[in-house]
Amino acid sequence: MQALRIHPRDNVAVALTELRAGEVVLSVRLKQDVPAGHKLALLPIAQGETVVKYGCPIGEAVRPIAPGEWVHGHNLRTRLAGSREYVYKPAPPAPAVPFQGSFSGYLRKDGRAGIRNEVWVLPTVGCVNGLAERLAAEAHACRPKGVDGVYAFTHPYGCSQLGGDLAATQDLLAGFCRHPNAAGVLVLGLGCENNHIRAFRERTGLVPSERLRFLNAQDEEDELRAGAAILQELMDLAAGDRRRELPLSYLTIGLKCGGSDGYSGISANPLVGRLTDGLCAAGARCLLTEVPEMFGAEELLFSRCRNEEVFRQAAGLINGFKDYFVAHGQPVSENPSPGNREGGITTLEEKSLGCVQKGGSAPVEGVLDLGQQPKTSGLHLLRAPGNDLVSSTALCASGAQLLLFTTGRGTPFGAPAPTLKLASNPALAARKPHWVDFDASPVLRGEPMEEAAQSLLELVLETASGRPAKSEKNGYRQIALFKDGVTL
Repeated sequence: MQALRIHPRDNVAVALTELRAGEVVLSVRLKQDVPAGHKLALLPIAQGETVVKYGCPIGEAVRPIAPGEWVHGHNLRTRLAGSREYVYKPAPPAPAVPFQGSFSGYLRKDGRAGIRNEVWVLPTVGCVNGLAERLAAEAHACRPKGVDGVYAFTHPYGCSQLGGDLAATQDLLAGFCRHPNAAGVLVLGLGCENNHIRAFRERTGLVPSERLRFLNAQDEEDELRAGAAILQELMDLAAGDRRRELPLSYLTIGLKCGGSDGYSGISANPLVGRLTDGLCAAGARCLLTEVPEMFGAEELLFSRCRNEEVFRQAAGLINGFKDYFVAHGQPVSENPSPGNREGGITTLEEKSLGCVQKGGSAPVEGVLDLGQQPKTSGLHLLRAPGNDLVSSTALCASGAQLLLFTTGRGTPFGAPAPTLKLASNPALAARKPHWVDFDASPVLRGEPMEEAAQSLLELVLETASGRPAKSEKNGYRQIALFKDGVTL
């Protein structure tokens, strides 16, 4: 098969290989070359007429397009605008068969489960980043058996921040303090920052415990010795933890895409969506974010909201992010990225329609703000931007024990939680085996989605039970906090 018409309503198809002018594809003779992953017109499209992919509008033609023409930025543009009024039009829920299986994880005292047994060092302010890294590295080198690692997650914020901007930093860091993959956490402060430990604890309600410790460097004569002693105590506690068999309902999975291409929406993303449906039906939680990459596809999500209250929250999520763009003088359609465009994605609507497929067809059970944890099973929408590092950080702060990261162009990035990379095309999987954990491209060649989803489920359960992701093997772990405010 040389090209794929995804939906019967589509007036374009996706080239599965590089196509040459003069070839006949889907009964249409090509008028020009079409790069792999890009679109070709199947029908005449008049100037101003809607271009349809996935059965939905992805923009409008800026000039007449003949059958067989390459469709991209030279003849297609977005139709997106600012915030708007939405009407709740619920659709009947799609039935889903729950997946079967279990994993070996760490049951924490709060009833949640971790899939790693680590100790984390969290700076309240960037001024102690170097100290945090030194403490973590020295403890990691002498950690006892049973402790998977000691890691510092540094960032440049926590001082010279005000109002909601500082509150967002505190909420995100608080989410990491509660993360089930962390058997122990040392919150490391300086002592004079806006986000000093007393202010941080008052904002988040966190109190010291045997597994959550606080240290102000300015208060200690020898901060290295004091920090090392705390980390040793945390490691000794973590070393006594043991894995136990747990059902799928203990999983919280973060859904993410980055470096997408024209294949992402027809291979890796719908595959993750199938996994999402089966996991949610089994009682797990799945978190979908990248709010700007819902623009143009939001009504597909709204129709799946569990009730009108969830719909109102979801509509507020979308309009709030659009207003955020407008307030900064930026168009809401300032996307896709250069890499996305090179891979065949032309408009944000097209990118979004591919992106939201990671959420499958499961009902939307709730909407989360930064650092909030889901209280019920099922699919939840999380407020965060599309940026890979920032949105992955937000997913982890909301309790995702593991991230599924689909990509068509590849990235070595790793979040604090294990970050499984799914390649949307065979070239990437072959070129970057040290980045890619799973090749989703066989579904392009006819592998049944159900078979591929079972294979992916096996990898997820193996990873949850201790198998390291490629990002972990490479030692890539970092965070990036969402910032929207002045710096003093």
